[in-house]
Amino acid sequence: MARPIHRLTHPIGLLLLFTASILLLITTLSAPIINHVGLLRVTLRNETQTRHSSVSFGTFGYCILDVPPVTSHQDYCTHRHIGYDPSDVVAHIDSALSPTSKPPSEIGAGTSGALTRVMVLHPIICGILFIAFLVSLGAGVIGSLLGALVAFLAWVLTIVVLATDFSLFGIVKHHVNRDGSGSRAYYGAGMWLLVVGFVLEFFGMVVVLFSCWGARREKRRGGGGTGRKKKFGVF
Repeated sequence: MARPIHRLTHPIGLLLLFTASILLLITTLSAPIINHVGLLRVTLRNETQTRHSSVSFGTFGYCILDVPPVTSHQDYCTHRHIGYDPSDVVAHIDSALSPTSKPPSEIGAGTSGALTRVMVLHPIICGILFIAFLVSLGAGVIGSLLGALVAFLAWVLTIVVLATDFSLFGIVKHHVNRDGSGSRAYYGAGMWLLVVGFVLEFFGMVVVLFSCWGARREKRRGGGGTGRKKKFGVF
């Protein structure tokens, strides 16, 4: 007899939730922990064929990669801490490389500094997703339902994080690309991993919820069948 479809799709939902938690973990471990993984990357105007100087902004700080003028490749990274001001970092670097560059607006600088504190949600979402994965391992009605609810909480928080991260680094990206310093900014791998994780969270949540519905339906059918047998047994 063929297995019910919800028993086949449930492992897929688990895989999606687990993969999403790993992607959020990588985003959490972005610069200054993993130097070259960042939410925003700014290539500096002093970049050459032999030296690719850039700034990698991450969850708990940033790294200035391939710092000149040392002949060997070396990176400078800040200590890990909650909240920093990317606009201020860019302003100091641009003023050193190009004194004629435009400074960021006070509103933009203040906003970017405040929004970085919201990035503390990155590890929290990662933990919640892993909890959703563990809870959903039960594969029963209660386990699937609780797993879907926990995954939904992580998904809502990810919406908040995506909105703040794109707003925060969008401000910095817009300024860098228009300040006339010659530096260029673009979203880094950490940002796109966050986006992919958001999509996987949604589909993982839906699949696990479908498994809950399928398990409940199968349980009702099983209960109904047993009841009919007992009824006919009486007669």
